[in-house]
Amino acid sequence: MSDEEVRSFLAEQRTLQCATIGPRGWPHLVPLWYVPEGLELLAWTYRKSQKARNLERDPRATVGIEAGEQYHELRGVMMECRVELEYDRDALEQFGLRLFSRYFGTLTDDVRQMVAAQAAKRVGLRFSPVRIASWDHRKLAAGTY
Repeated sequence: MSDEEVRSFLAEQRTLQCATIGPRGWPHLVPLWYVPEGLELLAWTYRKSQKARNLERDPRATVGIEAGEQYHELRGVMMECRVELEYDRDALEQFGLRLFSRYFGTLTDDVRQMVAAQAAKRVGLRFSPVRIASWDHRKLAAGTY
């Protein structure tokens, strides 16, 4: 995919798979909701989660996002990322509001209050890619590879 196709794909999709390195050296793979900012991705998680602890120890992650059911429809993006952790409560509240806005649309007062309460328990994650690989099998099916 071109850079523009990758950006468009990231904006269309809703869930990423995040792989970090666990304390025993094994990959730890979990799904996350995210907000795209160009080629960077924003997410949040509980501060006590395994992925947060893994990223505090080693701020590298591999992110995978995919779509398609049949082989000729498969497309996706894999990004090797440096991950910046955010602990500031006001910044975390903004992360949360952006996530909930993306996934649920209108932010009611109840949602805003819930996000504000959650911010105290969360850590923000900014995934900045250092290497990107992408594929789009629809181009193979059309003979445009």
